[in-house]
Amino acid sequence: MLVIPAIDLKDGKCVRLREGKMDQETIFSEDPLSIAESWFAQGAELLHIVDLDGAIQGKPVNHEIIFEVAARFHDKRIQVGGGIRNFESASKYLENGLERVIVGTSAVEDPSMLRNFCKNYPNRLVLGIDARDGLVKTQGWLQGSNITPADLVKNFEGEPIAAIIFTDISKDGMMSGPNIDATLDLARKTDIPVIASGGVSCLEHIVELANEDIFEGVICGRALYENSFTFEEASEVIKKS
Repeated sequence: MLVIPAIDLKDGKCVRLREGKMDQETIFSEDPLSIAESWFAQGAELLHIVDLDGAIQGKPVNHEIIFEVAARFHDKRIQVGGGIRNFESASKYLENGLERVIVGTSAVEDPSMLRNFCKNYPNRLVLGIDARDGLVKTQGWLQGSNITPADLVKNFEGEPIAAIIFTDISKDGMMSGPNIDATLDLARKTDIPVIASGGVSCLEHIVELANEDIFEGVICGRALYENSFTFEEASEVIKKS
């Protein structure tokens, strides 16, 4: 299981939100390039970048900064999400050196785009599922739906999807622990690798996830930035699990 550091971008700065609320941000750095460099220097195999402004506006906003990060670390694995709602914006990220793009809203609102993208770029798309109270949320977590995470995944079974990122919005940035039961339930219902996200605040949470021996990785944000544990410590407890 990989420890995947997160860089959330708002107005070009590295921030963390609480429960996905744009007015509840903590700024951790104004230099995304140095933050990316730090994570790779510590041994990160995969970096997770989210364009928060893009997620709200429905189109890439911080893409130029993200392209810079990809160019600087062209030999590293980076995945990006936020505001990727059409084929063109998704493919442009890949053309500019990103390994994988994360699509969430379009999986609900434009599933044919997702299928077409997977056909043209197999195993380069990650399905981002953000849920609250058991139902998928879209449009930067602002819009609700009547679809469950499991039903959404079922719609794309058989497609060459690289992974699924499952986030319980109520846990994100709250340091209260991930929703392991819901994440585990989803992972058991699909053959697509699942990445856990949201709420990790201590090494015990990392151990709990690793012990399930089913997740591809865990995305860590606030806990790493607030030094609840280090990247090295998280990697070590996974090796011992």
